[in-house]
Amino acid sequence: MNVNKSFFQYVIPSMLAFALSGIYSIADGFFVGNALGDNALAAVNMAFPLTAFLQAAGTGIGMGGAIEYSIHIGNGDTHSAKQYFGMSVVLLCLSSVLLTILFLAGAPTVLGLFGASGEIYKLGREYLLYISFGAVFQIMGTGLVPLIRNMGSAVISMLAMITGFVTNIALDYLFVWVIPWGMMGAAIATVIGQGMTFLVCLVFFIIKKEKPALDFGDAKLSLAKRILSIGLSPFGLTFSPNITLILVNRSASLVGGDLAVTCYAPVSYISSVIMLLMQGVSDGCQPLISLSYGEGKVQRTTAIRNLAYRFGLAVALVCMAVLFLLRGHAAALFGASEHIVESVAMILPVFICGYLFVSISRVSTAYFYATGKNLWAYILIYGEPLALFLMLCFLPSLAGGIRGTWIAVPLSQLVAMILSILLIIHARKQDPQSA
Repeated sequence: MNVNKSFFQYVIPSMLAFALSGIYSIADGFFVGNALGDNALAAVNMAFPLTAFLQAAGTGIGMGGAIEYSIHIGNGDTHSAKQYFGMSVVLLCLSSVLLTILFLAGAPTVLGLFGASGEIYKLGREYLLYISFGAVFQIMGTGLVPLIRNMGSAVISMLAMITGFVTNIALDYLFVWVIPWGMMGAAIATVIGQGMTFLVCLVFFIIKKEKPALDFGDAKLSLAKRILSIGLSPFGLTFSPNITLILVNRSASLVGGDLAVTCYAPVSYISSVIMLLMQGVSDGCQPLISLSYGEGKVQRTTAIRNLAYRFGLAVALVCMAVLFLLRGHAAALFGASEHIVESVAMILPVFICGYLFVSISRVSTAYFYATGKNLWAYILIYGEPLALFLMLCFLPSLAGGIRGTWIAVPLSQLVAMILSILLIIHARKQDPQSA
């Protein structure tokens, strides 16, 4: 196998797919911000972590099953691979029902806990109501994509995401600007877009005759436990930018009020796409890492990881340069007022610094969960938001208010990168062949 060729055949489609999933939130923010103003822009920003939770749940379950699928294919155990495929589908269906009920009952309360109030809360609650009705499509659409990618069809998984993205953009324009339905229209557009992604995935399985094995026997609990234990890492990796969003929004609301929350909205939209590009690199190389690991080819596994480090760094540097040059125009894309545009131009460079750190920590995390080192992956994924939370407890008061809130984000990402390097060094000492 040509490592470089296979790497880019998986990683490029994965990057595009993840980037497009991030643009879902930007698309909603763009249309409602230009149609309804700064409060609507801030409302989508504060509500999006709940939408992202649904997508992260689907990604976690799908990735958990997909990783085990690849490892067992590498081992030559096709039946077990299909069982993991089947159990993933069952878990995706069950979680869809459960989360729909929970979101309809509790999403408005959680939105208030995030710091939303007044008009921002009212608009955010309306948005979340219709997102909740379509939770099944959010979960199933994002959950089946990793399985398709690990079955060797990275391009199809990308096309599924592109189909949903194009649908979402077209319907955002129709439902927000033309009809107009406002926040309700943006939410419905997002749900239908994810529904189209799910439909493409379904058609793929039918045409390719990829049937999940549903004869679990006595292994059903062990299969589910294994998928969920592995899936906790990609779930956290997908959702961690939104934990950052929640914590920073809360801190910004307390320290700087609604104006600071609105300033952070364009920054978070931009950062979410960059973070997902980084995840596209890490999750794109995951099928190759898992397959090589399952085949017992340690040196090839390490070569793929190291190539992902180099490529991830290159992508981060390009994004940093482009955003720094365009920092004065970034917020204007979302219809923000002139004051918000100027404020975002000042604070965006602070967040740009963290992209370099993320490129290292994301690849390390994916390497760990792709090779079964779940505990180390958990430490990296959940250590970063924990570091951010601790920094937000004291940095705003030490650094003169809202500036401390902004600085805490790249500092927490630096902590995660240092920790990932230390864990890689530890892994090298345990197994010198994996260096």
